[in-house]
Amino acid sequence: MTEPSFVRLTAAQALVRWMIAQRVETDDGVVPFFAGVWAIFGHGNVAGLGEALAGVGDALPTLRAHNEQGMAHAAVAFAKAHRRERAMACTSSIGPGATNLVTAAAVAHVNRLPLLLLPGDVFASRRPDPVLQQLECFSDPTVTVNDCLRPVSRLFDRITRPEQLVDALPRAIAVLTDPAACGPVTLCLCQDVQAEAFDYPAALFRTRTWRRRRAPADAAELAALVAALRGARSPLIVAGGGVLYARAEQRLAAFATATGIPVAETQAGKGALAGDHPHLLGGIGVTGTQAANDAAAAADVIVAIGTRLQDFTTGSRTLFAADAMLFQVNVAAHDVAKHDAHPVLGDAAVVLDALAAALRDWQVDAAWRDRHAAAIAAWDDEVSEALADDGRDAPPSDAQVIGAVWRRAARDDVIVCAAGGLPGELHRLWRVSRPGGYHAEYGFSCMGYEIAGGMGVALASPGRRVTVMVGDGSYLMLNSEIATAVAMRCRMTIVVLDNGGFGCIDRLQRGTGGASFGNLRTADMPAIDFVAHARSLGAAAEQVDRIDALEAALLRAGNRDGVSVVVIATDPTRATASGGHWWDVPVAERSDRAEVRAARRRYDADRTAASRRPPLS
Repeated sequence: MTEPSFVRLTAAQALVRWMIAQRVETDDGVVPFFAGVWAIFGHGNVAGLGEALAGVGDALPTLRAHNEQGMAHAAVAFAKAHRRERAMACTSSIGPGATNLVTAAAVAHVNRLPLLLLPGDVFASRRPDPVLQQLECFSDPTVTVNDCLRPVSRLFDRITRPEQLVDALPRAIAVLTDPAACGPVTLCLCQDVQAEAFDYPAALFRTRTWRRRRAPADAAELAALVAALRGARSPLIVAGGGVLYARAEQRLAAFATATGIPVAETQAGKGALAGDHPHLLGGIGVTGTQAANDAAAAADVIVAIGTRLQDFTTGSRTLFAADAMLFQVNVAAHDVAKHDAHPVLGDAAVVLDALAAALRDWQVDAAWRDRHAAAIAAWDDEVSEALADDGRDAPPSDAQVIGAVWRRAARDDVIVCAAGGLPGELHRLWRVSRPGGYHAEYGFSCMGYEIAGGMGVALASPGRRVTVMVGDGSYLMLNSEIATAVAMRCRMTIVVLDNGGFGCIDRLQRGTGGASFGNLRTADMPAIDFVAHARSLGAAAEQVDRIDALEAALLRAGNRDGVSVVVIATDPTRATASGGHWWDVPVAERSDRAEVRAARRRYDADRTAASRRPPLS
């Protein structure tokens, strides 16, 4: 009996059936590309997409969240933990639910991560205009709040007829699975269209298996890089997130070992090499180690692999020597030309394989290798000192809390962070045991990502314990997904560092000459019982006041199933002084405050020095 050529389904049912049919080939075999759909239902999606999801059950799991931004953060973290090989979708109603997705979509866009957004939309027929929650644009009736998602989407489409899915869905998966174009896809689903039936071609729902596309580099571009390295006295590799997304970390480790080229890591690339690799210099840039930044300033050939080279990596374009040759290895044409670099357009794994073959008989000068062995040893001593418990009764520094977490971490644990001072301290100080053990959202540096992101990592890696490090400011911004993580039995420890507000920005404010203003909690604000709050959401929670007590609490949390929250007060004025680099934060040219005027003079001097730094001799 022949299969029917067409299948009559509602648009929502067709979308769901198509999602179920998408597969991806991974190191663990062929698995569904879409792991599930996060949903907060409203009148704009419950009767259409909600009905379709309910009809398929576990074939495409539906996950209930408490905040649209939080659920999208979890989906983004899930995709990152899976190295962009798998994704999740998020659906909301048509009004505030849809606009709540914008921040998380920006996180996915900046970090180049796959995310499928399915917000409800107004009636395509306009029969009940204006429908509940509809924002009316007086000059353009085709505009809805979902248009806010246009600039933060790699692909944006509005489905106003059910048959449009036949073209829209293949376009969507092409973006979600493309290494260079990867990012959020938004399909706005008009609520009447979701429920409308159409005879879809059966071929649309055939099982499709997607494989990682690995583009080789152009022969001439690769040859230029090989020649530059052969002639280099002091080469440096800057490893970005693209190394991890290409699953090229073993190739990078072998290449660094064979050639002796030192490696520095961006925030997204941290963990590409294990923390004890003999050629790893640590984090680079504004939050980098002294070893990495000294090497960057002295390098004559810099090979940036899979990085956007944002200002924190390059010290606002002042870190590299003026006449250093910069090569950009990247799958995205948008990135390879940055900083007037020599482009090498290609997959990180393929390029590293080609470099290893071309440079099989070559190594760096012994003097360059020895210099960095000594620098790494010196930095390791500084890290050990910063992480140590000084035994004082005063509130500890962030670094000391990090030390306690690191000492209690198992090899397979994953550390999650996002905004404030913690990513900088972790970038400098955290020693990653294995790839995937460091999960920082620092592309968008999004406060509120941490807890929801930790849940996404826990769902992606159920066999690994997740520790979220979050400041009190981020905790207060978005904590509702603690309840979701508890319901899903995620194994997650949340360490809340309570420094009384936005301590990182308070330090920046005072560092630019300002008085402490608007960042720390004041005496007229209520005292916050984080322990009681976390317990009210279903988590186990406790407060500690010393590093030794924190370590004991972390041990208890690690032996406990579910979600645990440990709270400790920290000193907002203390940060690691070693390492780092200048960052361009303009100071007011005119102020009645003497401290600001002094800070402006320092800023002008630093900016001038940075722009006139002499080239290599």
